[in-house]
Amino acid sequence: MTQNMGSLDRILRTVAALAVGVLYATGTLGGTTALVLGVGAVAFLLTSFVGTCPVYLPMGLSTRHEQRS
Repeated sequence: MTQNMGSLDRILRTVAALAVGVLYATGTLGGTTALVLGVGAVAFLLTSFVGTCPVYLPMGLSTRHEQRS
């Protein structure tokens, strides 16, 4: 798959996922909210690691800065 996520996008997703993890660890999140946000956080971490967002693909979006040759 072609990467379509820029550095800032990947960093923001990672920070958001870590914030959800911290909120869960401190007991601020619980129940259904924790489950839904936890699934989203895992998805954010996976897409950040891979550098491709499947939601961007059908729309043709990309936050990645294309390097000029």
